Amino acid sequence: MSDPFPPTRAEALARLHTFVPKAGRDYAENRNFDRPDRGHPHVSQLSPYLRHRLVTEPEVCAAVLDRHSFEAAEKFIQEVCWRSYWKGWLEMRPGIWADYMNDVHALQENSDVENAQSGRTPIAAFNDWATELVDTGYLHNHARMWFASIWIFTLKLPWQAGADFFLRHLIDGDPASNTLSWRWVAGLQTRGKHYLAHPSNIGKFTDGRHSPEGQLTENAAPLSGTPHPDPRPLLELGEIQPGLRTGLLLHEDDLSPDFVLDALSGPPVGTACLLSHVRRSPGPVSANVMRFTEQAAEDALTGLKDRLGEIGPVTSSDGDIAAWASGSRIEQVVAPYAPVGPAGSAMRALRKSLQAEGITLVERRRDWDNAAWPHATHGFFRFRKIIPDLLTDFTGRWG
Repeated sequence: MSDPFPPTRAEALARLHTFVPKAGRDYAENRNFDRPDRGHPHVSQLSPYLRHRLVTEPEVCAAVLDRHSFEAAEKFIQEVCWRSYWKGWLEMRPGIWADYMNDVHALQENSDVENAQSGRTPIAAFNDWATELVDTGYLHNHARMWFASIWIFTLKLPWQAGADFFLRHLIDGDPASNTLSWRWVAGLQTRGKHYLAHPSNIGKFTDGRHSPEGQLTENAAPLSGTPHPDPRPLLELGEIQPGLRTGLLLHEDDLSPDFVLDALSGPPVGTACLLSHVRRSPGPVSANVMRFTEQAAEDALTGLKDRLGEIGPVTSSDGDIAAWASGSRIEQVVAPYAPVGPAGSAMRALRKSLQAEGITLVERRRDWDNAAWPHATHGFFRFRKIIPDLLTDFTGRWG
């Protein structure tokens, strides 16, 4: 079988070019239809590429606004901006991620969870989505909502186990979007508001392919939990020091480091890549996720090789990166900022390893993130008010 998601920037740009004509009315009217048999024709399927920033949010929005007015493409642009909203929300409340990971580590073996993950439940629709996820590393967003609702309210399984299942298998698995979306379905994210899947809705948006009448819990209370912590300010980052022998570090959360290279006073001595896919879960991460992440990193290094100096290791070991930097007589390592999640955890471990070698780690946050994330203090309704300004500032198109 051909690879459904070739992990390259060239593929991301090709998909963007193909999708742009459909980003207006077609997307607005048909985005909720789950049609895997037709290759999900009404959604962009850019999420794996945005997740790893093989393409960036401003690139995607600019391409869409070159073809459509903001009003025509607003639904699609909002979906792109949801990713920034979720990242900002979690960035200012990192304890939510820490609590989730602690819960995942504490999960006990559960045969019902195993059956659900293997697609062995009485609900055929749910089983099909579980199989599609494991086989392809992808699910339509509407199917993700139905799946999570059935997992929590009909099968009555721990939401953390479901979020972990997704994060281990989704090649676009984003720690913020995934964790907070599961919390939203459960009723923990927006207090008192949860999402219940209904057979009629599933039947309509699967074109009758699935109709689980009488199989779903359609009346259930939202889960309860502790109040959200107050948002903290974004972390202050260090400054790149000119004149130091500098190495560039990539990580899987940002594989388009041009903005970092542009901030350097000269080319880096060399470039390495720290992967964190194995940190997604204490359980096994799928071969689809491992393959996409590793090959996407290699593609990024290949595409920018003329600007990167000598190519160093692509590894999940912070010790390997520290040894590379020390052996290359690097004085500072500069990297795109790694947000809260596996990449952020990996970078914290690396910082300690580099400090032991007398080497400084400097992370640089994107201007888009600096502008968007501080507005994720409340719900998306408030956040979306700043989307026109983001578009004007970062795409040159009026929003």
